[in-house]
Amino acid sequence: MSEYDNKLLDQPLKYLKGVGENRARLFSRLGLFTLGDIIHYFPRDYEDRSVCKAISEAIDGESITVRVRFVSDISETRPRRNLSIQKAQVTDGTSFMNVTWFNQGYVKQSIDISREYVFYGTVKRVGSRVEINNPVFEELEHSGNLTGRIVPVYPLTRGITQNILRKILRNALDTVSDKLVDILPPGLRSQYHLAETAFSFEQIHFPTSMENMEMARRRLVFEELLLLQLGLSAIKGSSSGQRGIRFSSVDIDPLLKALPFKLTDAQVRVFDEIRADMESDRRMNRLIQGDVGSGKTILAVLAIYIAAVSGYQSAFMAPTEILAEQHYRSIAPLLEKFDIKVGLLTGGMRKKEKEAIKEDAEKGRLDVLVGTHAVLEDSTIFSKLGLVITDEQHRFGVRQRARLSQKGQNPDLLVMTATPIPRTLSLVLYGDLDVSIVDTLPPGRKPIKTYVVDDRMRDRVYKFIRKNIAEGRQAYIVCPLVEESDAMDVESATGLVERIKDDALKGLHVGLIHGKMKSADKDDIMRRFSKGELQVLVSTTVIEVGVNVPNASIMVIENAERFGLAQLHQLRGRVGRGVHQSYCILFNQSKSQVSRQRMEIMASSNDGFVIAEKDLELRGPGDVFGVRQHGLPEFRIANLYRDMDVLKDVQKAAKHIVSEGLMEKDESYRPLARRVELMVRKKLQELSMN
Repeated sequence: MSEYDNKLLDQPLKYLKGVGENRARLFSRLGLFTLGDIIHYFPRDYEDRSVCKAISEAIDGESITVRVRFVSDISETRPRRNLSIQKAQVTDGTSFMNVTWFNQGYVKQSIDISREYVFYGTVKRVGSRVEINNPVFEELEHSGNLTGRIVPVYPLTRGITQNILRKILRNALDTVSDKLVDILPPGLRSQYHLAETAFSFEQIHFPTSMENMEMARRRLVFEELLLLQLGLSAIKGSSSGQRGIRFSSVDIDPLLKALPFKLTDAQVRVFDEIRADMESDRRMNRLIQGDVGSGKTILAVLAIYIAAVSGYQSAFMAPTEILAEQHYRSIAPLLEKFDIKVGLLTGGMRKKEKEAIKEDAEKGRLDVLVGTHAVLEDSTIFSKLGLVITDEQHRFGVRQRARLSQKGQNPDLLVMTATPIPRTLSLVLYGDLDVSIVDTLPPGRKPIKTYVVDDRMRDRVYKFIRKNIAEGRQAYIVCPLVEESDAMDVESATGLVERIKDDALKGLHVGLIHGKMKSADKDDIMRRFSKGELQVLVSTTVIEVGVNVPNASIMVIENAERFGLAQLHQLRGRVGRGVHQSYCILFNQSKSQVSRQRMEIMASSNDGFVIAEKDLELRGPGDVFGVRQHGLPEFRIANLYRDMDVLKDVQKAAKHIVSEGLMEKDESYRPLARRVELMVRKKLQELSMN
């Protein structure tokens, strides 16, 4: 991430002391090829071996460092082939401790029992007896490498041990540390209390205290997020600087009058932003973020109408065939009233049908092409593409978005997502887009009533489903797995269908849908459920996104503790789409406090943004928002959950740097500017490759 005086960081790892050809091949499995790669390979954890503890104070299960002398010889036994056990007893003056090694015959030769040693390991305590197995040890006189300090712990691969990795990292840092150029200017470091680069790399890998490690980590997180923010800002600047299509100032009243409802204030506000983009000669790059059911699709239809009346084609891409067909069925009847021709293109269509649709798009006989990834195929050509719309952006990613855009001359881009992302994070995940939020639901939508239950309520839940179906409604039951698994004690979709068809829901029309089915079979089941031929649909999460069956009023989620809050909210959003009161029933099999908290959040709120914020508070690290799918670099050290405070500082700093033009005007910002420029150039090259 930092700059150097020369190409030292690009030097292949095999030339570093202690590596060589064979180890370089092992390191390549970890994605480490150069000196730069390895110094940015940050620890996943630390073992604090710096503080010695008395054996008498040792607690069962804790890892401790003890200073000991031997009170027995080291004995060795071989209870069976391929197993040797080495045992001894030691003391620190406060108590005795039994030490055991397994298959480590070398310890008898390595340890001089007349000398004092420092041991580090995990204690097993039964009453007054204290044991430690396979401890790390060093002679007291020479301690400080393996014990008596804070030791980094790294993700490994076969053939590379922690000790090997630490030695190689020590060599790497010794090679580069005095050649590091700090890309953050002194004024910025001072303002945000950031450590220098050399200190940060040393202390993140070999901290002298946990305080120093935290200081180093904060600096490196700040730098990583700042580069990302400034890079996205530059990409956004380069795309917003692109001349786009200037669409006509179209009268949309005829279309608005044809709608069976009135737009909400939020929809009007967001449409005004879309319209202003389309009527300018600047290329539109806009994200529409709105909760489940907030009415994003109609905004896409309004944009398509403007494009069509202005003489341009639109491409509308959805992540699944079910969702693409649903969009097609909802927008085609409306647009075709105004002689706007709409076609559908999915991977599951017959070859002859596909070829006919593609020919219509190429010859200009189609105004709108709705489809799945099939729209991205090289053989799909448009005669005059002016508008690209992608639904559920997190399923596609920046590269596919760019590829679709290349099918026209800088077409306007509209991206829609129903995945609520906390506002702070949307600036990171969608930093290259202008963000609009549809933050109110259409009137008349009744809030979904959500209940958290356990197995004791199962019979009552099935009776409730029967009662609602007798009144003409339909129900979903979602399971985390497709088939039974010995490894996990959770409900499977296939197992549940077999049980309920002949028992609790006997006599009802029950269907099954899951991701392992062929597309044609999934579509058939979904159509039958949409038409009301099936009363209960048992499913995995394939119905998470976009499925619209207004008559379905019950969503039952098995093993709800297995799903993320955002995913539970998406699944709940499959009901509550009609005039009838809808219900979401969460079966929670976990007794943990965190699980209980998460379920309480679902029961108390229908607001996706509130839920996303709470999810952020409760979750640990992880790629929840599919950062890699966004086309963003994978974070080496930053964690969007843990580092929210740093992110807020970074956003403030980035805004100031960009608005004041510091990277152009201020000489102290030149190293940072060069680094951002290199990153952006590389990213744009990557995007243009596909």
